[in-house]
This record gives sequence, structure tokens and C-alpha cells, in this order.
Amino acid sequence: MLRAKNLLVRRGTRTVLADIDIELRAGEVLGVLGPNGAGKSTLLGALCGELPASAGEVSLDTRPLADWPGQARAKRLAVLPQSSSLNFAFSVNEVVGMGRLPHASGRVRDAEIVAEALSAADASHLAGRSYLALSGGERQRVHLARVLAQLWPGAVGQTLLLDEPTSMLDPLHQHTILQAVRDFAGRGAAVLVILHDLNLAARYCDHLLLLQDGRPHGYGSPDEVLTAEALEAVYGLQVLIQQHPERGHPLIIAR
Repeated sequence: MLRAKNLLVRRGTRTVLADIDIELRAGEVLGVLGPNGAGKSTLLGALCGELPASAGEVSLDTRPLADWPGQARAKRLAVLPQSSSLNFAFSVNEVVGMGRLPHASGRVRDAEIVAEALSAADASHLAGRSYLALSGGERQRVHLARVLAQLWPGAVGQTLLLDEPTSMLDPLHQHTILQAVRDFAGRGAAVLVILHDLNLAARYCDHLLLLQDGRPHGYGSPDEVLTAEALEAVYGLQVLIQQHPERGHPLIIAR
């Protein structure tokens, strides 16, 4: 379980994140929402140890994150950043196989896991191709497969942090990828995903954290967080909130 308690992040004299107290629970997906500059990527950076906390603590299984040895932490925590740059002509299998570096599961098992992770990311047809020959959306799915392979097959005690994994994807693959993330959580992993699409967040997330100017504006179920009043206050957007006719989650319609 990954937890942030009273987390505060400053850049120079400016506070960019404050009053963060969240817990990523096994088997659940926490969605992080907010306008540009709200602190979403800063939060992910602090949760994975990339950005130092000015105050408060991030812990993994009640142990401070900084106290975890790198290899042991990599077996428990995987991160997909907002952009992943790779300028060498590795094959797709080799890129996804990088997720297996913390493990000693052997070449045969690693190859099986790479194939399974590519399938989960709907990218099996890309296996063997050069990474540099892929489109932006294809690269994004390959990197998702890489972080899935790092924790495959997913279990209680593992945490996946994803920064806008659907940003370059067409509508079909947005749903395909988030369903894969949902299935991964269903095996026991805890997942945090940063999203901009409110309706995708409502459909696939168990809980939501809505950030405004680096502070929580709402934290709870999609029904509790996605209210017309909250979305107007945070985004300046007037919306109608209806219930999805089949699934029952909130459906947000701009007025």
C-alpha cells in the first residue's frame, strides 16, 4: 500500500502541492483530476520519489519510500511518466522487456510475460517492430506494456502509477487501455492514474482526487467528487450531471 501523509512540495519559495493525504488501496483505481498546472504530475513525482517532499511522508507498506532499496522498490512500484523518450532502435519486445530488469525470472518466463503484457495493452501486433517506427499512440501502448511487465501479473502489495496514459490514444484504445488497467487492479494491485477526461475517470476509477492549485478540492467516489458545483469551481466549466443509463456512474455533459 502506497500512502502520502500531509504531503507538501515546494519549488523554491512557492508551494506547488499541499495538504495531500491519500491512500492507494489494493484492488482499486484512484483517478487524479484537475486543470493544467493543478499539481497532478507533481503529485506523481512525489509519490514515486522523483521529487523530494518538503514536508510529510510517502510510505510503501508503512515503510518510508526512501528506505526501500532500488531493486526491491522496482518489484513493487512501477511508473509510467507523461512522456517517455527513447531514441535507440530497440525492438518493441526489447522495450517491454526492460520492465523485467529488476527480476531474475529467466529468459523463457520473461518472454512469456512480455507477450502477455503486450496483449493486455492491445499491442501484440507490434511485437518485433522497431520502436522508432511506431506512432505516438503505439509507443504509448508499448510503454504501458513495459510497466505492466514490470509488475506482471499484478498482486496485492504492488502499485502502478500512470500519468495520462490515454493522452495520445484514439477513443477505442482509451477504453481498451483503461480496461486493462482496471483488470490489473482486479488482480490486487493498487493503481493511480492521472486523467483529463472526466467521463473516463467516472467510468473506470473507484475513487477520485480533484486538485485545484496544488490542493485537494474533492476526494471520494465519482458521485461525491464529480458535481456540477465542483467542476465549475475548479474548471470554470458549466456542466450537467446525469447517470449513465447502463452503468450508473456520473455522465458529464458540458452545457
